[in-house]
Amino acid sequence: MLTTALAAELLQVHVEYLRRMVREGRIPCHRFPGGREMRFLRDELLQWLAEQPGVDRSPSSEASGAPAEVPEG
Repeated sequence: MLTTALAAELLQVHVEYLRRMVREGRIPCHRFPGGREMRFLRDELLQWLAEQPGVDRSPSSEASGAPAEVPEG
């Protein structure tokens, strides 16, 4: 499980932008009952990222040094 700060770092976005995406229901997030704290599952975030259209920005693609285009269709 990742905190909001760690999830934002993984996705390379600002923490406030991640919180906005959660409020809008655009990204998977888990909350504990009665709490305001958000937690993220790393595997869920990586799967969500892989499903996004556009350039592949997953950590595994960065290891190759060149951005990979996601095929359309």
